[in-house]
Amino acid sequence: MPGLFITGTDTDVGKTYVAALIAGALRASGRRVGVYKPAASGCVVRGESVVAVDALALWEAAGRPGALDRVCPQRFLAPLAPHLAARAEGKVIDAELLRTGIEYWRERSDIVIVEGAGGLMSPLGDEDYVADLAAAFEYPLVVVAANRIGVINHVLQTLIAAAAFGEGLPVAGIVLNDTSPAGDMSRATNQAEIAARAVAPVLGTVAWDGQRIVPDVEWWTLAGGK
Repeated sequence: MPGLFITGTDTDVGKTYVAALIAGALRASGRRVGVYKPAASGCVVRGESVVAVDALALWEAAGRPGALDRVCPQRFLAPLAPHLAARAEGKVIDAELLRTGIEYWRERSDIVIVEGAGGLMSPLGDEDYVADLAAAFEYPLVVVAANRIGVINHVLQTLIAAAAFGEGLPVAGIVLNDTSPAGDMSRATNQAEIAARAVAPVLGTVAWDGQRIVPDVEWWTLAGGK
C-alpha cells in the first residue's frame, strides 16, 4: 500500500514537524492516514503512561486514528539511541515488533507515514539501523534537513547512504525546514545549491513555525498512490 518513510539528516531537524504536516495534508485530501514510529527514546511520563511526544504529534495530525499506543509501540525514557535507552531500563528492543507494528496501520489506512529515529544510520539495535526498516517497508524516503549552514553536506551524505545501503533506498525528495526564526546567510542559497547537486529533488521548504510545505506536494502520488 502507499507509504512514505520520513528520515532526517540528523536529530533535531524537524522531522516530526514535517511528517505531521504531510499527514495533515493527506488527511485534508480525504485519505485515511496511518502513522507509525517504530521506536522512540527521550519519552516522558504522564500519569501512568510513557508518552512519545513525537508519536502524539503524528497521531494528532492524522486525526487521532486507531490507538495512540500503536503509533509507537516501543517507548523508552532515556535520551539515547532507542536500543541503549531500552537497555537502561533493563529491556531490549524487539526487532520483530519494529517491523510488524506497521501492520496495524496497513489494515486500517489508505496510506502510512513512517517516521524513523534520527538519520538513516542511527542504530536501533546491535544489528539494526533505521535504514534496515526503510528497506523492509520499501517506502520512498522523504529526507528532512535543517535549513542552515552545513545542510548541503548533510543532505548529500544522506543521499549517498541511501544509495549505498543494500540494493539502494528510493528517495522521493528533500524538504528543507527552517529550525529557527532567524537563520544564517546560507538559508538564501541552500535550496538552489542542493537542487543543483542532489540526485533527488527538493520538494519544498517549511518556514519557521510554518503550517504548510511550500509549494504544495502531491504526497499521495509520491507515495505510490493511484
